[in-house]
Amino acid sequence: EVVTLAVLMYPLLRGLALQLHSALTGSYIPGTSSMAFINCLNEQIAKDIARAIMDKKLAAQVNILPKSSALYFWKGELEESTEILLIVKTRTSKIGELSNYVRSIHPFEIPEIISLPIDQGNPLYLKWIEENVPRD
Repeated sequence: EVVTLAVLMYPLLRGLALQLHSALTGSYIPGTSSMAFINCLNEQIAKDIARAIMDKKLAAQVNILPKSSALYFWKGELEESTEILLIVKTRTSKIGELSNYVRSIHPFEIPEIISLPIDQGNPLYLKWIEENVPRD
């Protein structure tokens, strides 16, 4: 029973230890920030969505990558198209709100909105992300 409790408590205790360490040292807590990837049909839609994300202060930065080829299955058929990719840097705590907002304005029936937590990086840049995206 003690082992089960310890295993169940580990994530919580680890998280609290990381937060305490971060508060004391000013270091980055892995996973506090995330990168989200959003596909768009064309450059104008990509710019409009990027600006809307920034206007809502849901990101510190949005990169707009040029056209790339995409192969995917849609309704059982193999499709090929070109897409513009947005890379959004934000707080992990904002990913749900970001996803909901983008789905509400995106023209695709099922837009690609996926995210990955940022484990490590330039501490000054990661701090800049946190400073530029308001807390919940």
